[in-house]
Amino acid sequence: MASDAPATLPVQLAEQPRLLKLKKMFISKFGSAPKFYARAPGRVNLIGEHIDYCGYAVLPMAIEQDILIAVEPVNTQVVQLANTNPLYLDFSTSVNNIHVNKTKPVWHNYFLCGLKGVQEHFGLNSSTGMNCLLDGTIPPSSGLSSSSALVCCAGLVTLTANGKTLSKVELAEICTKSERYIGTEGGGMDQSISFLAEEGTAKLIEFSPLRATDVRLPSGAAFVIANSCVEMNKAATSHYNIRVMECRLATKLLSKSKGLEWKKMLKLQDVQAKLGVSLKEMLTIVEEVFHPEPYSGEEICTCLGISLEELRTQILSQNTQDVTTFKLYQRAKHVYSEAGRVLEFKKICSEAPASAIQLLGELMNQSHISCRDMYECSCPELDQLVDICLQSGAIGSRLTGAGWGGCTVSMVPSDKLSTFLTNVKEAYYKSNDQRTHFLTRMTEVE
Repeated sequence: MASDAPATLPVQLAEQPRLLKLKKMFISKFGSAPKFYARAPGRVNLIGEHIDYCGYAVLPMAIEQDILIAVEPVNTQVVQLANTNPLYLDFSTSVNNIHVNKTKPVWHNYFLCGLKGVQEHFGLNSSTGMNCLLDGTIPPSSGLSSSSALVCCAGLVTLTANGKTLSKVELAEICTKSERYIGTEGGGMDQSISFLAEEGTAKLIEFSPLRATDVRLPSGAAFVIANSCVEMNKAATSHYNIRVMECRLATKLLSKSKGLEWKKMLKLQDVQAKLGVSLKEMLTIVEEVFHPEPYSGEEICTCLGISLEELRTQILSQNTQDVTTFKLYQRAKHVYSEAGRVLEFKKICSEAPASAIQLLGELMNQSHISCRDMYECSCPELDQLVDICLQSGAIGSRLTGAGWGGCTVSMVPSDKLSTFLTNVKEAYYKSNDQRTHFLTRMTEVE
């Protein structure tokens, strides 16, 4: 497990055109040179969607696309933020008493999440002021974790500027909590892989306690990321948090039905752990306890013996209090089946049978169907893109990230890769003028 501190490396700017360009822009902007640079990568989740916040393991890997920040600590009590992309406006604020505006998920608020998280962890009453220039190559709102990478990079920047040290695991846990300042009830996968990723391997990320295990992917296949070009910002809509609350409510009702202390239970994994049963048995319990029809708030209150006011104030999050119906059966069924698929994926990678690529592809396809039908976090464009990828030679294809837009990830036999890319570009991107400038991003696994 990579529990050490994030790596610090000396760099030769002459050999790094991107850093050199960033330095020149920084000097032009602030009139002095940056003292250090911090980087946090985005990620693609191969399998295990919407289950990290339920307590279950996920299987992502980092991608080349990243957030890079040039930093100069300064003696003022001000943090000045600028972005190489002119669409993202400059921002400055006092480095103390940081307030993150939940109603506006603009870029600088994600930086403030990471800054505030590290400040609060160390109890820093007078943090160092900073001039920061950010350069991002992760497409925004694409399901590749641009926002979490920014939170992580900001946490790393604040840590370094203030002369503090933490392990990667501690930093990941702080950044997971601090991203909630912007209103997203995330589970920790994005921040964990951003800090714990290593070149050449995917990771099984497990929680409570946080740990990462190498997963060697089969040779002879490439994983290709394709952008649907439908943007989806988790913090700007309530879709994501509604799913988190539906899983929380499912946890409460399952616990109550089994005579557990339901008020203390928050995650679906807690129920399985307390009952000491398998994921397969949990799926049977889901069938016994829930009806497929949506639950009203009133029905949930009757089941739990609480008032609507208690439901709203004690269980639901701020931006889900007006939701009137909840699909508990579908959400719980997805989570327990997806958790099983992650473990099966890891097992196949470890055992490496001759049919590994075929078996992994089937698991990815099952995952997408469950995301589409049970969790309802897909969209027509993602479904179309998945179909095109499968028709173009992918063995498995699924949405990746929160969904409702963003990217797909497909597993393609290496010998079909060239044809695959040509066909997908032709069928999805060139058929629509708005999509032509989004080329598929490829991660080939040797």
